Amino acid sequence: MTETERLAAIEEIRKLKAAYWRGVDMADGDLVRSILAEKCVLDYMGCCTDPQTGIDHMPAMNVVLTGRDSWISDAFEGPRVVTVHQGHQAEIKVTGETTAKGIWVFTDRFFMPEGAPFSRLTGYGHYHDTYELEDGGWKLMTTKITRIRVEVS
Repeated sequence: MTETERLAAIEEIRKLKAAYWRGVDMADGDLVRSILAEKCVLDYMGCCTDPQTGIDHMPAMNVVLTGRDSWISDAFEGPRVVTVHQGHQAEIKVTGETTAKGIWVFTDRFFMPEGAPFSRLTGYGHYHDTYELEDGGWKLMTTKITRIRVEVS
């Protein structure tokens, strides 16, 4: 892989992650599925647990999704949790002709529907991702969230 190809891959991966967060925040399942690898594994276990207190503020989020079609954000009924993700400071490394990995610093905010035990959750942490070249484009293969802090109000 040439240096130009490597840099182009990194840029495509940056755009892929931006589309992931936009798709999550807009509850656009088609968009999210379009950037997922067919056999992806998305590990959200402990994703809303504050490591400082050990409190899991949203245990229902503790899931591992396997396969592109397991993403169903556009199928929920009733009041929706509104999310806002901001990702920055990507560390992306192309590890082979068809593989890459990345760590993203991120902040996310969950705005809860009326009646929830809290109105807002703000989390700080890292996404640990791997990517694979599939069908001519980079796709998200695995993800795992680690938290530095989770706050609710």
